[in-house]
Amino acid sequence: MANQYNYNQQMNIKYDHLELIDVPAIVAENKEKWFNQTLTQINDSVARMGIVEGEYHWHKHDNDDEFFFVLEGKLFVDLESRTIELGPMQGVTVGKGILHRTRAPKKTVMLMVETAAIDPIGD
Repeated sequence: MANQYNYNQQMNIKYDHLELIDVPAIVAENKEKWFNQTLTQINDSVARMGIVEGEYHWHKHDNDDEFFFVLEGKLFVDLESRTIELGPMQGVTVGKGILHRTRAPKKTVMLMVETAAIDPIGD
């Protein structure tokens, strides 16, 4: 998905139900600094994988919550009043309407769960 921020955001659903999702293979194939791939759809939500390094822009989602779960690396979730630091096997949900940005000082792999209708760029 092309956008003004130069993030590679693949919104297509890559894996059907009952199809094996091999996270290490996806990570090994990726060569970009900011890559998101929708893995699968679960009812009205999707699971996405992000492989990120650097900063995302400040944004919010007026109608959608967003869950971040770090698999490897370190992710900072900046809010207006504080920063939440996530290491491997840690997660946080950012509620709808909350201004935030994510940033990773080094390559970080994370899982995100959000509605299928969400625009990752923000509202």
